[in-house]
Amino acid sequence: MEAAGGGGGGSTLSEIYQNAKKLVLRTRDAMERLERLEYSSGSVGMDSPELSSSITRDITHIQSLCVEMDRLCRSLPSKSHRDLWKRKVEQVGEESESLKQSLDKYSLRNQKRMMEAKERAELLGRANGESHVLRIFDDEAQARQSYRNSARMLEEASSTGEAILSAMSGSRERLKKAHRKALDVLNTVGLSNSVLKLIERRHRVDNWIKYAGMILTLVIVFIIWRWTR
Repeated sequence: MEAAGGGGGGSTLSEIYQNAKKLVLRTRDAMERLERLEYSSGSVGMDSPELSSSITRDITHIQSLCVEMDRLCRSLPSKSHRDLWKRKVEQVGEESESLKQSLDKYSLRNQKRMMEAKERAELLGRANGESHVLRIFDDEAQARQSYRNSARMLEEASSTGEAILSAMSGSRERLKKAHRKALDVLNTVGLSNSVLKLIERRHRVDNWIKYAGMILTLVIVFIIWRWTR
């Protein structure tokens, strides 16, 4: 059963076969670990590129050994030996092909998960963008409402100021009439000029108080207007 070959660095067909079987077992074990890692994690982030690359190299090595074994078994003198080794080489080749298909399926699943993760990220990004736009609309609506409230408060303050000024104007007219009547009465009863001057001085003080009140009212209205801007 031992068959010598001219290739493979002087290795016999049996030695190459044993090396190929060891590689098949090692590659199958690595493939199982890779699939366990995939199903245990359930995410793209737990992928192992190093392990995938190692499996790919081992499969390529097994296939090259199959080519070498096929070349050596063709040189065997006995037909029965050739047929036996041919079946063994075909079995190793089928196992390497099965491992290659498993790795290809894993790669497709991993690529699909990566695409789905990318799509979810894009959808999440768009959703965040839409939320940002809605927040902008809400801020604008709040700003418009604040502006309307400020305008209403300013209008109310202006109406209050006008009412105050109108009331003060009426009071001024009444004071003038009362002043004239008082002068008429004083002139009638013949009061002295000193009393008249005292009354006029009091009238001027009243006017100052009246004008100070008007100025204070205008200042208050202006402050309210500036506060609501």
